[in-house]
Amino acid sequence: MTIEPEGPQRDDLAEDVAAALETHPQAAAFFDSLAQFYRRAYLRWIDATTRRPDQRPQRIAEMVQLLEAGHKERPQP
Repeated sequence: MTIEPEGPQRDDLAEDVAAALETHPQAAAFFDSLAQFYRRAYLRWIDATTRRPDQRPQRIAEMVQLLEAGHKERPQP
């Protein structure tokens, strides 16, 4: 039997997301502590910018701010 972590890990992230977390250790540590459900929700929200790629960096920055503030998920509008 092999035990492996569930959900997206930092090695699996897109380069821009991984770089943002690398430069913000507090946000990265909180991201790593989240359940896979919350990690996937953040990543889906960022990946949903395919039609508006200019929003991707903004969403990554917002995710970092939310993680640094200790938010498991982004507030719903």
